[in-house]
Amino acid sequence: MSELKTADFDFPLPPELIAQVPATERDQSRLLVLSRSSGKIEHKGFPEILEFLRPGDVLVLNNSKVIPARLRGVNAKTHGQFEVLLLEENATNDWWVLLRPGKRARVGTEIIFRDTAGHTTEVNAVVTETNAEGHRRLQFKGTAEITRQLDSLGEIPLPPYINRENPAGLEADKVRYQTVYAATPGSVAAPTAGLHFTESLLAEIRRRGVRICFVTLHVGLGTFAPVKSETIAGHTMHEERYEVSEETANAINETKKSGGRVIAVGTTSVRVLESASTEDGRLKQGTGRTRIFIYPPARFKIVDALLTNFHLPRSTLLMLVSAFAAPGETRGREMVLAAYAEAVREQYRFFSYGDAMLLV
Repeated sequence: MSELKTADFDFPLPPELIAQVPATERDQSRLLVLSRSSGKIEHKGFPEILEFLRPGDVLVLNNSKVIPARLRGVNAKTHGQFEVLLLEENATNDWWVLLRPGKRARVGTEIIFRDTAGHTTEVNAVVTETNAEGHRRLQFKGTAEITRQLDSLGEIPLPPYINRENPAGLEADKVRYQTVYAATPGSVAAPTAGLHFTESLLAEIRRRGVRICFVTLHVGLGTFAPVKSETIAGHTMHEERYEVSEETANAINETKKSGGRVIAVGTTSVRVLESASTEDGRLKQGTGRTRIFIYPPARFKIVDALLTNFHLPRSTLLMLVSAFAAPGETRGREMVLAAYAEAVREQYRFFSYGDAMLLV
């Protein structure tokens, strides 16, 4: 196949299959299992993931915590309304943000923020800079540290394809758009493959001789960004911060050495593991920033199996999954799109609050 085009990763999806709410219980979602060697597809319930885990394996989870990153405010002069999505902290009270409507937010514009009840607060910010992507840089005032005010000011930043007309729904999202093991605040989108796990299921996985360890990758706006270039190679990824602890690096290196498998939960975990790996397939501890973009015919140094959700058409996440389905080849695209077509026929639920897929 010649150079892969972005359009090669398109697929039809009925809008009603885009999950608007999570399953009643976290682990009551469905699980499509794709065998990479045979192409065989099995349909399971999520707790049946236990059938595919073996003693000596290690399950790698991203423990980044979603922050209430969506803020609402008004222009201090015109009283026009703004919606602000925090993207990345440069220093205390100094953030890059996505601001709407952007054209009204010129450098020097002052924004006064409201709390979640709609009341005016002492917190304000001034637009200090605009970058090439159209993001604004804000300097916050009226607070010692804006991150400490987010519980009263901010909302959970749900993806644009989830509609919430009733504010009561957002209260439930505070819990459900967060993994049960979330620990390190910093993401503006959830690492959604982990949303299916309960404390009791994780305990059962440990009982079966599977090690569980954590990496951290703070999910940024790039998760929502569609690939706009005609060819995949023309796309530039957003940079994201990650951390691998010494404990995790040791656990994964020991597992690889002893013949166990590394099972990544989510594309974010894959991106950390492959970013922090050496040429000879060892995982390095430490912190870093990654723009890694994984697409066919990429090869993988660390990851042996992948649990993930169903992703948007033309997304970098779908491209990563396609690469993993057949490392070093391009036929993984056909395998994954065939599995997606089967998922559509079987009425699986798609995207952040949807069902899961396991590639083994």
